[in-house]
Amino acid sequence: MATALPTTPEALRVPEVMTALRLSRSKVYDLIRSKQLDSYTSGRARRVPVDAVRAYMRNRIEESD
Repeated sequence: MATALPTTPEALRVPEVMTALRLSRSKVYDLIRSKQLDSYTSGRARRVPVDAVRAYMRNRIEESD
């Protein structure tokens, strides 16, 4: 029995992260380089797990409190 693929993505492309966080491309790559946003590569494609985006937002909220 085959399992269904998730309807929501588990990982986002950089342009999707840009849209989700309302940040520029260079800022997203700065966050990746500085290890503030986890990511991985698959071939030449950079992917950011959805959980990493949520963790980044959670950390930013905690820092602002």
